Amino acid sequence: MLKISTKGQYGLLLMTTLAKTAESNPQAYTPLKSLAHSHNISAKYAEQIVNLLKKNELLDVLRGNSGGYKLNRSARDYTAGEILRAMEGDLNPKGDLPCHPVTNSGNIDFWKGFEQSINSYVDGITLEQIVQRSKADDSYIYVI
Repeated sequence: MLKISTKGQYGLLLMTTLAKTAESNPQAYTPLKSLAHSHNISAKYAEQIVNLLKKNELLDVLRGNSGGYKLNRSARDYTAGEILRAMEGDLNPKGDLPCHPVTNSGNIDFWKGFEQSINSYVDGITLEQIVQRSKADDSYIYVI
């Protein structure tokens, strides 16, 4: 069954964090340590994630003391599907088998429809929408 790894989940989460930062300061770069700390993950693991996002041209990077990461376009121009594919590869729920046990057209149509539904959903949600939905959660955070 299709499972999104923790890299995919954190990739989407880190992109959401960067999108929130971009709302208040579009030119700001967020340091890797800050990204990692905000989600309680190691800097090394966060670096693996942002490297995949950078490799897929989803982030800009600035090296140095005042460096970090930022989105390279508006949050409304990213889709959840684009981010997840950068982290996971193809989102085909069936996977590729060396021999194809599914041979009748009813099953083939089912799997095609299932894959289209998944891709349609993740491609229909923008990073901006995720940020807006997460703002409701932010109002419930209480820190002592």
